[in-house]
Amino acid sequence: MTQTAQSPGTASPETPSPEFRSFSVHARHIDAHHARVVEEASFEAAAVAYVEDLHDLPADDEIRIIVREVASGHEHCFVVDLHTGDAAPCA
Repeated sequence: MTQTAQSPGTASPETPSPEFRSFSVHARHIDAHHARVVEEASFEAAAVAYVEDLHDLPADDEIRIIVREVASGHEHCFVVDLHTGDAAPCA
């Protein structure tokens, strides 16, 4: 059997990259059953990626995002600034 070399940091199509994890993400103002699964490196990156594709943005300057890691079930809340894209833990 011949194996092909892969560049560092790349994974085969069958296995997800070890740097990325699956997160279920939804905006706090939207029901959880409208969550979307994103593949990102961190909870914060998942929150920002979700907001970048969100069409139902509130009129406020920030939005609260709930991020749950699919594998572990751990959940975090982030406030994302809609102007800068900065994410911080919910207070």
